[in-house]
Amino acid sequence: MLQLRTWESLSGANHGWLKAKHHFAVDGRDASIHGPLGCLVMWNDDEIAPGTGFTMHGHKDMEIITYVRTGAVAHKDSLGNVGRIDAGDVQVLSAGKGVRHEERNPTDQPLRLFQIWLQPRESGGTPRWDSRKFPKADRVARLVALASGDESDSEALPIRADARVLGATLLAGGTITHPITPGRHAYLVAAQGVVIVNGKRLAPGDGIAASGEPELTITAETDVEFILVEAA
Repeated sequence: MLQLRTWESLSGANHGWLKAKHHFAVDGRDASIHGPLGCLVMWNDDEIAPGTGFTMHGHKDMEIITYVRTGAVAHKDSLGNVGRIDAGDVQVLSAGKGVRHEERNPTDQPLRLFQIWLQPRESGGTPRWDSRKFPKADRVARLVALASGDESDSEALPIRADARVLGATLLAGGTITHPITPGRHAYLVAAQGVVIVNGKRLAPGDGIAASGEPELTITAETDVEFILVEAA
């Protein structure tokens, strides 16, 4: 089964400094059809104004993956970590038994990012943070594991969830066929460009949920960049 979640159908919020679109329901006001897929419970498309951001706040028992689309994120947390990630890079915050953090836009340009939340296999545990560069040139015409709970994805940032976060770029006319592990769901979002997924057309910002599909055939109508999450 495939469910197209167009940009226009997504709920959202505009706080001035933050413009957000929600691919998954975040409260009772959201459409129930945009429910979770296994352990994948949230995927926000955020635009953060220059010099602003999320001030210090807390989380627990959640794997939070940030993928920077344009601009940069300045990170600080209660573990003592301080870092900056730029467009195309990824960070993982494993909240574990509890952590506080802030994420800010340190530049004079708008910041665009995906924030993906996954439920961990187990509650508790020591919180941790890490980030890594993933050059887009290394992802041309192939899916690269960016963050993963599968130990075989040795180059990916480790997460404590039964899921994989993958990224790829495709030139116009290119195709990738990706098998989905039986029993897993998949969710794909077009970060840039127009892509066709199993015959359904996704404009930039659109998402598509897949359950019970043996594979996804992904074809670029234009040059594209997309993120795909597999989740049990």
